[in-house]
Amino acid sequence: MPLTIFTSDRWADHLTPPGHPERVERAEVMQVVASEFRRRGGAVVAPRPATEDEIGRIHDREYVALIRETAGRAVALDPDTFTSPETYDVARLAAGAAVGAVDHVLDAGGGARALAMVRPPGHHAERNRAMGFCVFNNAAIAAAHARARGLARVAVVDYDVHHGNGTERSFYQDPSVLYVSSHQFPFYPGTGAADEIGSGKGAGFTVNFPMDAGSTDADYERIWAAVAAILRQFRPQLILISAGFDAHADDPLGGMRVTTPQFGRLTAVIAEAADRCCEGRLVAVTEGGYDLAALAGSLRLVIDVLDGATPRGALAVPIGPTPRADAALAAVRPHLSKFWQI
Repeated sequence: MPLTIFTSDRWADHLTPPGHPERVERAEVMQVVASEFRRRGGAVVAPRPATEDEIGRIHDREYVALIRETAGRAVALDPDTFTSPETYDVARLAAGAAVGAVDHVLDAGGGARALAMVRPPGHHAERNRAMGFCVFNNAAIAAAHARARGLARVAVVDYDVHHGNGTERSFYQDPSVLYVSSHQFPFYPGTGAADEIGSGKGAGFTVNFPMDAGSTDADYERIWAAVAAILRQFRPQLILISAGFDAHADDPLGGMRVTTPQFGRLTAVIAEAADRCCEGRLVAVTEGGYDLAALAGSLRLVIDVLDGATPRGALAVPIGPTPRADAALAAVRPHLSKFWQI
């Protein structure tokens, strides 16, 4: 099935202070890329806002009320995260795009893919706390919605340069949602160590690959081959990607050396796992990515991969040593080898 993109020009109505990395120009890049996709015949859908019940599966009602009360005002939620007069409506719409993408994929049948191309991002937002530019946790809300639709196993995989602390904590004790993240470590937000594996019944269903700064395409290729193996063992009924592009070599916030083609390969690896595990059902939700040219190029290639225009085999396999990936795998195995073959 072809790709469907869920996006809106309303993302530009979420304003941040001058000089902030999560700036309006990111929304403009998304609209340019969506327009290109539409002109070549791709489906671009305007999302609906998420309901407070849908958001409330992940966030406390008091927190949702706090964000609602910022409507019409500019408020600093933390030193990095700000609202503007329309942020509450825009954040609900971003969460709704992720929920709508899940509904589309589940209702369309096997092989459907969707991309929620949104801002503000979401994976740092915790149950009662905004942080790291994130207001509502779009990917976590989407995963909870999939569970509410009756799925027994959902996977959220995250290749943003930062650890998705909010997503991890949303499902830390939940064996029905597998969360896997590769991320620069130590780095903001300070979570995502190899020994964070979930607790209680959720033990083993959180998988973190903490990677040293300077990790290359070859390092990421090796780590995400391991991620794909874990996905095949878990056999999710839906895979969600937290698709952040700030591990790009040109990104001003991260310290990694990933190139634009490698984001295509990572996405293709996940798409192949979805084909094997869950009849291709796959939803990507955008997260970070703060160099505008790198964001545009990465989005275009991810769209081509998800739409079938660029198969994984068309992208060159990265070569070279993988010392940072080897170190991450060595750190993870003692904690997770009794749960997964890594």
